[in-house]
Amino acid sequence: MEDRNRVAPKGKQRKKKKKLNTTLGIVSRVLKTLGTVVLSVFLIVIITTCIFATVLTIYVLNFADTTSTVSLDRVAESNISRFMYENPQYDEKDPNSQQYNLYYAIRNNSKHVLWVDIENIPQYTQDCFVYSEDERFYEHDGVDFKRTIGAFVNIFLPIYPGRQGGSTITQQTIKNVTGDSEALGIKGIERKIREIFRTINVERTNRKEDILQCYLNVIPLGTSKYDIIGVQAAANFYFGKDVKDLTLGESAALAAMTTAPAAYNPLEGAEDNYVRRKVCLNKLLENGAIDDDEYNKALNEKLKLVGNFDYSSATIYDDETKDQGPTDYFMDAALQEAEERIAKYYGISTDEASSRLWDGGFNIYTTVDYNMQKQLEQNMLNPANFVTYTLQDDTLLSAAIAMDYTGNVKAVYSGRSKKTEMRTFNIATMGTRSPGSCIKPIASYAPAMEQDIINWSTKIKDEPITIQNAEGQSEKWPDNYTDYGGHNWSYKDMFAWQMLAQSKNTAPAQLIKKLTPEYSFDFLKDKLGITTLDEKKDKHIYSGVTVGGLTNGLHLQELVGAYMIFGNGGRKYEVSYISSIEDAQGKVIYEKSDGYKQAISDSTAYVMNRMMQKVINDPSGTGKNAKLLTTDLVGKTGTSSVWKDLSFVGCTPDFVSGIWIGYNDNKTIPTGSYQNSDSIWKNLFGEAAENEPDKKFTMPSTVEKAYYCTQTGLLASKTCRTKAEGYFKKSALPKTCNH
Repeated sequence: MEDRNRVAPKGKQRKKKKKLNTTLGIVSRVLKTLGTVVLSVFLIVIITTCIFATVLTIYVLNFADTTSTVSLDRVAESNISRFMYENPQYDEKDPNSQQYNLYYAIRNNSKHVLWVDIENIPQYTQDCFVYSEDERFYEHDGVDFKRTIGAFVNIFLPIYPGRQGGSTITQQTIKNVTGDSEALGIKGIERKIREIFRTINVERTNRKEDILQCYLNVIPLGTSKYDIIGVQAAANFYFGKDVKDLTLGESAALAAMTTAPAAYNPLEGAEDNYVRRKVCLNKLLENGAIDDDEYNKALNEKLKLVGNFDYSSATIYDDETKDQGPTDYFMDAALQEAEERIAKYYGISTDEASSRLWDGGFNIYTTVDYNMQKQLEQNMLNPANFVTYTLQDDTLLSAAIAMDYTGNVKAVYSGRSKKTEMRTFNIATMGTRSPGSCIKPIASYAPAMEQDIINWSTKIKDEPITIQNAEGQSEKWPDNYTDYGGHNWSYKDMFAWQMLAQSKNTAPAQLIKKLTPEYSFDFLKDKLGITTLDEKKDKHIYSGVTVGGLTNGLHLQELVGAYMIFGNGGRKYEVSYISSIEDAQGKVIYEKSDGYKQAISDSTAYVMNRMMQKVINDPSGTGKNAKLLTTDLVGKTGTSSVWKDLSFVGCTPDFVSGIWIGYNDNKTIPTGSYQNSDSIWKNLFGEAAENEPDKKFTMPSTVEKAYYCTQTGLLASKTCRTKAEGYFKKSALPKTCNH
């Protein structure tokens, strides 16, 4: 019989033990590996969470640092945009000389905004909005975080339909005041964070009564046809009364509209309005704001709806909403620029920007000189400033503009009749006409002098160049202008300043040939900001940059703006009608830059300035009729082919200004019937120029006033028999004459 208690051989025992150890080792390694993995995952989660929390914290704190606070101080005025006239010499007896106001209440039939102070809003009207919109309004610190978190979650996991914001009255007020619109995804989170910080700041710095007052004045309560803002305008429209005269039932009807005014207003959504009105009254009853009798009376009240506006019964700003008449031409241009600036700042279309501008709250500081603007208007309306004698058919048009040497427009006018409408066509800013010879200083003479191709006394022969005409044939071009026609080339040597003073066409043609039309084209476009040039038709053609025969012509505003380089040391600034814009909170959203392009050197600018003085002061100068008595004037006349356009641009020490005259249909201006362009400029701007504080231009240290030999054009030596005075760039002085 086998002995069951017999001990197994030692070899077998060792094998079993080894097998067990192996199994335990595997299990141990697996557990270690698993533990390491679990621990690693845990640490990764912890580190990732910390990183995410840190990034989120930094992100939120950045919002806290960069989010501007919202001030409620100026919201009372947010239905009015003010265009301020920054001119210390305004007439205190003329209120229009200080500002021009835009507002919807009178000027626009689709949007209505009226302000009312909290003292004039019945307590039950206030309660209707508070208890239906935010019943914990007087208890919380501005943010209901439970509802806010729910709004965050709903962005990514739609728990309930729509985009519920969970906004308190304070948050809604901020959204309405700032125009910070709803957004989805990350943009929605950014907006919400921004809104929360703004809310905290507003609650910290304002009383609840001030917040509620603002809310009740900026809340939309309109219909599908009308934008009605605030309880005052709503009371006036729906019930034909002032808000202080509203009943409890009428107040509840207005408060019932807040979620969707176009759908729930008592005119277009009477049934829904009644249902929501009942909910509103129930809230008031639950919170003890009204008793049962008041509840039943208000619920059963039959509303007497009007559905139109009668501002005679409403409180408005009489001093600022009075009719100031149509905007003048300067204000039209300022409106256009304001819309463009607002559109750029907010990243919206100009149409949307226009709506925001009319919504109000902006302070726009303009560059206008009110006295100069009014004086220019009077001069433009006086026929004697244009005609040499009485005409039966005086239909000649004109445009004029003046600006300082940093591009701030001071006055502008278009046409010769009194302006009767807003936003009419402005020839000076919108029209494009030929500048004629006014193109010469900016397209040929200045670039050539900058390249040291010419100086004051460079001798140029009055002869044409040879070009290929449209038929591919060679021809001599251009003719010099004459009253009797013909080529009129003298083939005599003339100094550069003489060529400019007498407006010879041959000298610019020779200069453009050396520069190339392409160079001149790019100079006008890139250095001087001319926007009307045609790349295909003007860039390679002589006539446009030589004598002003451009395909589209120029805006007078841009032509005059280009001439600023001759009075400010060669600097080209952006032309602007506005110096700065503030939003309803007083935040500056635009400020005119001090930046400029150095179009030409200060030495070129001043020598050109003195050469254009010869246009005025020399007996043979084409602009001699514009000469002033006490103030230094430099400038250039311009005449397009067959007298279709006459222009003059003049630079005085404080301003650069220009005029254009012509007909709408481009017909020829009858010679002898109208004054020359230099005379008309003097009639329009001469008085203002004589009253300028500065009388002389300042010569820079880079220019030398010296005598030149009238025989050779070189610097005069002691032995030169005839010499004259001129101005030269020190960097490019001519050689000395050896006669």
